[in-house]
Amino acid sequence: MTVKMILKEKGRSVVTVLGGHTMEEATRVLQEKRIGAAIVVDAAGRVVGVLSERDIVRAIATDGVASLSRPLREFMTREVHTCTPEDTLDSVMGKMTGRRIRHLPVMEAERLAGIISIGDVVKMKIAASEHEAEALKQYIVAG
Repeated sequence: MTVKMILKEKGRSVVTVLGGHTMEEATRVLQEKRIGAAIVVDAAGRVVGVLSERDIVRAIATDGVASLSRPLREFMTREVHTCTPEDTLDSVMGKMTGRRIRHLPVMEAERLAGIISIGDVVKMKIAASEHEAEALKQYIVAG
């Protein structure tokens, strides 16, 4: 099972924000879209960071409400871990768990091709396990 299967089910839509947007603008985007992270891009559309709810909490805890009027590039996570559509669910789950991250941008030929969350990965793994269990039941009944 690969990341491509998740993207096929959920789509390749990705919410992006520019690093020059304020934290307040970015938090509104997350709230309106009901998502936990947005990919930060530069003017050319290249991925330069990730802004997650965790980043927002850290900003407010460190700099208070004043952080909301500052550019989000000051608070985003700059070290962006990514995956490809060909990566296995086990490999991305290991990466996410090991690095304690919940979102991975999916890159294809150095272009943003989607985003997956740990919830997406777990949902797909559970569906696969249920499908496998059902197939085994049918095999036993038929056998």
